[in-house]
Amino acid sequence: MPALAEARRHTSCILVAKCGADPTDQGIHARPGGAGRCGNFIGTWRTVSAEGEPMELAAIILVIAVVFVVRTFKIVPQQHAWVVEKLGKYDRTLTPGLKFVIPFIERVAYKHSLKEVPLDVPSQVCITRDNTQLQVDGILFFQVTDPMRASYGSSNYIVAITQLAQTTLRSVIGKMELDKTFEERAIINSSVVAALDEAALNWGVKVLRYEIKDLTPPAAILHSMQAQITAEREKRALIAASEGRRQEQINIATGEREAFIARSEGQKQAEINTAQGQAAAIVAVAEATASAIRQVAAAIQSPGGEQAVQLKVAEKAVEAYAQLAQKNNTMIVPGNMAEVSSLIGTAMALIKGVGTK
Repeated sequence: MPALAEARRHTSCILVAKCGADPTDQGIHARPGGAGRCGNFIGTWRTVSAEGEPMELAAIILVIAVVFVVRTFKIVPQQHAWVVEKLGKYDRTLTPGLKFVIPFIERVAYKHSLKEVPLDVPSQVCITRDNTQLQVDGILFFQVTDPMRASYGSSNYIVAITQLAQTTLRSVIGKMELDKTFEERAIINSSVVAALDEAALNWGVKVLRYEIKDLTPPAAILHSMQAQITAEREKRALIAASEGRRQEQINIATGEREAFIARSEGQKQAEINTAQGQAAAIVAVAEATASAIRQVAAAIQSPGGEQAVQLKVAEKAVEAYAQLAQKNNTMIVPGNMAEVSSLIGTAMALIKGVGTK
């Protein structure tokens, strides 16, 4: 009995249905009393170890626990939002941090990033108001503001934003002429952003800005634009040269006028100075003459002064006759020598009159 109990503790017998099995096969032990048949099947017993059952059960329990923990505890990263559905219906939005979800009843259906996302808008051909084709590409910046609407408002809000940006850009550029498209990029960008922002409210998305990266007209238009730019630059160069010559002539005329004014002012000042010098000289001569006359008068009043004056007047008269003789071929002599004495007497009378005054 103890041996049988020990054998039963370590082994268990499993009935194996095997059609045409040989009870003497390796690992197959015949049931006591022979093999029992049931139709074409032969009932046999195979010995299997029973020590692995607790380990397998523990492994299964561990796997179930891990799955339960994984499906229950959720860690939401910063600047992210996860949408949770309960039995297929929207339930709540998980914010950053450690969150709990009921396994098999609730599930995380959508995961959204709340960061600003750059989206490259594919290049497209736009036609301007003056029927010119432009190859335009840009970049769009948007941000998810409502995770619930972003999940259920559109099946793919990124594709929707891209398509709407392209159609709006074509519409805006179609209202402008070619030259205006290069000058008014800010207006184009703001128009696209306004149209996208209005439509994206139902998608839970905020369009922050749109920027045109490149505007490429056809090669023929580029060539004509380059020729126009070259002509404009040549025109500005000619205008600048003519303005330079004009300014040069103005400067020369201004310089000549200022120089003439300066010369005239100099001549005027020189004449004033000359006149003042001549006036001063006349005054000085007059004063010297008056002083000489006073001295002569004083000398006449002194003893022997009249005889000296008579002698001086006679000398002057003789000198005058001598000069007349030198300048003319004819020699002039007084017809009457009494005239000389009368001349001296008249001079002396005048001198006396002046001295008396």
